[in-house]
Amino acid sequence: MSDRLQALADAGVSIWLDDLSRERIETGNLADLVASRSVVGVTTNPTIFASAIANGERYDEQVRKLVADGRPVEEVVFELTTEDVRNACDVLAPVAERTAHDGRVSIEVEPDLANDTEGTIASARQLWAAVDRPNAMIKIPATLEGLPAITTAISEGISVNVTLIFSEERYRTVMDAYLTGLEQAREAGHDLSRIRSVASFFVSRVDTEVDKRLEAVGTEIALALRGKAAVANALVAYDAFAEVVASDRWRALADAGANMQRPLWASTGVKNPDYEDTMYVTGLVVPETVNTMPEKTLEAFADHGEVLGDVVTGKGGEGRALLERLTEVGVDFDDVLLALEQEGVEKFKKSWTELVETVQGQMEKAGA
Repeated sequence: MSDRLQALADAGVSIWLDDLSRERIETGNLADLVASRSVVGVTTNPTIFASAIANGERYDEQVRKLVADGRPVEEVVFELTTEDVRNACDVLAPVAERTAHDGRVSIEVEPDLANDTEGTIASARQLWAAVDRPNAMIKIPATLEGLPAITTAISEGISVNVTLIFSEERYRTVMDAYLTGLEQAREAGHDLSRIRSVASFFVSRVDTEVDKRLEAVGTEIALALRGKAAVANALVAYDAFAEVVASDRWRALADAGANMQRPLWASTGVKNPDYEDTMYVTGLVVPETVNTMPEKTLEAFADHGEVLGDVVTGKGGEGRALLERLTEVGVDFDDVLLALEQEGVEKFKKSWTELVETVQGQMEKAGA
C-alpha cells in the first residue's frame, strides 16, 4: 500500500484511474491497483479504448466472433467497450458496496452526439442497459445540448459523469441540470440514494492554453503567471459547488436521500515537463472530491506526492483574483474557456473516429 496515496484518500480525495484495458482486468492489475494504490474508481474514453484494443490480443477472439456474425463496426465497438466496463464494474463492486460514492466505472456516450440532445439520451439509455451494473456511470458532455440530456438521464435513475467542463458558468448549469434531474426522479418515485453523479472539471488544459497566450504577451508580469490559471479556475469552481451544497434546494434533495454531485478533477496529468508532475493533485486536495489520474500521475504521487491538507475550501476569492490578473496582463480568459470547450468537443469527436478506425482495422485482420 502506498502511504502517500493512502494519505490522499484519507484527506477525502477519491482516487480514480483514468485508464482501462482488458489486460488490466484479466491479469488482476486493476484489482491490484485497488488493493495497493487506493484506486476506487475508473474513467474511460475512446482514446483509452483505442490504445487498449490496438495493443492487446485479448480482444481478438471476441472481434472474430462479432465479424463472423456480420456485425458492423459501430456494434463491435459497443460490444467490446461495454464488456470491459461491465467487467471493471464487477472488479470495483466490493468498493461500491463498502463506500457511499465510489467503486464507479464511467463510459462515454458516442461523442458524435455531443450536439444532439435526443441522440445523447438514446445513447445513455443504451449504454446503461448494456453495462447493466449499478456502479456504472454514463459520461455525457457539458455542451449546451448535453445539459437537458443530463437532466433526463438522472430523472430516469441513470448515474452520470458530466464531462468537458471548463468554466464556472457552465459548471453552474451542470449542477442545475443535476438538481433538476433529481427533482424529476423524486416526482417519478425513483430511489434517489441509488443515483450517483460527478462533474468532471478539466484542469491541465487550462494552463496549456493560458500559458501559450501569456508567452505571446511576453512581459515579465505575464510570464510569472504561467502554470497558475488551472488551479485558480478550479478553486473558483469549487466555491460554486460549496454554494450549491449549502442551498435550501440541495438540502431538500439530500433529505430525500440524494447524493451530492461531487467535483471530479479531470485532465490532471501535467502537460508541461517543467512543472511538478503532481501539481494538479497536491494543489486540489479537498474532501468529497475525485481526482482521476493517468497511471503515470498516480505512480508519481505514490513516489513523491504531498498532502498538505485542504488547500481548496474558502480559496475561491484567491482564484478569482488570479484570473483577474490574467485580464490585466492581456489574456481574455472568457475566450480561453470558449476555445477550450470548442477544442474539447473536437477532441471528443476525433477520439471516437480513432476508436472506430482502430476497431475496423482489427476486424479486417480477423476476417482475413
